[in-house]
Amino acid sequence: MSEIAPEVLGLLVCPQCHQQLSLDYEAAELICCNPACGLAFPVRQGIPILVTDAARKPER
Repeated sequence: MSEIAPEVLGLLVCPQCHQQLSLDYEAAELICCNPACGLAFPVRQGIPILVTDAARKPER
């Protein structure tokens, strides 16, 4: 996975709840920091796919 610049990561938010996202480098995902939401968005070739239909739902 290509790196996402920290400046860019600081600007990205979850499209569903508008909370900050954190990078899970090994899973190549951006994870919503809101525990009530927790969606995981894929990062493909360094491009975050911030579409809720493409997100993985958290396991509860």
